[in-house]
Amino acid sequence: MRQGLGLFQRRGFLSAGAAMLAMPALAQPRAGTFPSRPIRIFAAWAPGPNVYTRVLADLIAPRLGQPIVIESRAGANGTLAARAVKSEAADGHTLAQMPGSVFRLPFMTPRPPYDPVADFTYIICLTGYTFGVVVRADSPYRTWADFVAAARQKPGSISYGSPGIGTESHVVMDQIASTEKLEWLHAPYRGGSELTSALLGGTIDAVATASHWSQLVLDGKLRLLNVWTPERIRRYPEAPTLRELGYDIVATSPYGLAGPKGMDPGTVKQLHDAFKEALYRPESLAYLEGLDQPVIYMDSETYTGFVQRQVRKEKEIVRQMNLRLD
Repeated sequence: MRQGLGLFQRRGFLSAGAAMLAMPALAQPRAGTFPSRPIRIFAAWAPGPNVYTRVLADLIAPRLGQPIVIESRAGANGTLAARAVKSEAADGHTLAQMPGSVFRLPFMTPRPPYDPVADFTYIICLTGYTFGVVVRADSPYRTWADFVAAARQKPGSISYGSPGIGTESHVVMDQIASTEKLEWLHAPYRGGSELTSALLGGTIDAVATASHWSQLVLDGKLRLLNVWTPERIRRYPEAPTLRELGYDIVATSPYGLAGPKGMDPGTVKQLHDAFKEALYRPESLAYLEGLDQPVIYMDSETYTGFVQRQVRKEKEIVRQMNLRLD
């Protein structure tokens, strides 16, 4: 499985170029039809975490008759892609990944860069992340109870890293700290590679993030203390869920794709149908399994309703936790 996924991953990184080379073999669109040129997807994270989007691009390009080009817009807690797509033409040729932080960040600043409901057309929800807390394999914290006990004994001294202020990792860890009535030190980083380096180098005691830690856990270099999914993960049967540990928390941060506001419903349906078909292809499902990510499919109408509810929830979380970026 891992070898096969590795091959597909390498192919994924070449998706844009491969699709371009394949253009003569693709059906050419008629004038006035969609798509009439390459489709760009602004990716919310650094190139590594965006590989699954490239997998989908490989699968969708032949169906749409145009290449799908992935452009990284990493930064600002995963919201730069949303900011970039907001000002693009609403013709379906430019889309963006929409991670959960997109719905939270506008309420963390006095000058919101966008309205997460009004400024976008939501097309499809695809998947979500598998979050968890990891420590080094040689860490004295062999269980989550050990980690909590240390934080209680040494307030403000036990540290954990996350991908940034206001991310799902930061919010959940703050919720746990509030429940446990303890204080730990939050160290925000820019991404998975920086977090891993800091943890392995001993700069921080733990990392709370999505499954960038997966292979290092399997290789025995990191220890997984918990997962934030509804049920235990098959590949890490010893890691309890937060619910099993007594917290009423499930966090998978569903994400999907959106375009600028005002997109034509027919174009939205065409994109939705293409991405849905690709989502359930064996190649896609195998890749998601390798990432320990679940399928969290929502059609355009359901996804839009989910976003509306989530935005109200995030606004309240920001108020309760007093989250601020400036």
